[in-house]
Amino acid sequence: MIRDWIAAAGPASITALVGAGISTDSGIPDFRGPNGVWTRDPGAERMFTLQHYVEDPELRRLAWQNRLDHPAWAAIPNDGHRALVDLEHDGRLRAVITQNIDELHQRAGQSGDRVIEIHGTVFGADCLGCGRRIPMREALDRVSAGEPDPACTACGGILKSATISFGQSLLPDVLAAAMEAAGSCDLFLAIGSSLQVQPAAGLCEIASRHGARLVIINAQPTPYDELADAVLRASISEVLPKLVGRVAGV
Repeated sequence: MIRDWIAAAGPASITALVGAGISTDSGIPDFRGPNGVWTRDPGAERMFTLQHYVEDPELRRLAWQNRLDHPAWAAIPNDGHRALVDLEHDGRLRAVITQNIDELHQRAGQSGDRVIEIHGTVFGADCLGCGRRIPMREALDRVSAGEPDPACTACGGILKSATISFGQSLLPDVLAAAMEAAGSCDLFLAIGSSLQVQPAAGLCEIASRHGARLVIINAQPTPYDELADAVLRASISEVLPKLVGRVAGV
């Protein structure tokens, strides 16, 4: 049934909302799954909360040490990422709205203009004072050289990864692009997302309200399962290529 919907989709008519579940097979743990980062260590969520990060220098030092060993540096795209690239090559993909910060979609071959990074990227570091962005590697080199909490070299402000933390607003233009992609598709695939974080999760409702079929592919139940036209519990790296392979031309 889902394969039939993908096969029947017209040009640029499929939008995918992608969460951490697609990257687990690339060695990047999710957050809320049975073996997720916050499931195993609930206190780790403090590092992802802007207020705590700004107020606690020790927490920032810990966050920088964790960034040195972030699994994204060595991760390799899996067949789930490549299946979405196939959809793009086939002409059916409208956009990939990703909640992930690992840039695995782009490394798999997804065109940058098709990827909407709603929660930012770990490959950049932003100054919370002047807004200057530098490559994350530049900041990490300073940490490795002995700076436990590197400050902005332009204004002395606090640096953090170029990702959206709890308590931090999404960039308006990025959110607008995501809402437009959700509201203008015929088929909306929610892939590997717990659909618990707003406003990203609410894109499912926007797509459904505008007449799109909603398909949820996730290992665990989500708050939007009852709204979905189809729900599939399966390994994303295994099932997504099968769903897409019937129509992909590459």
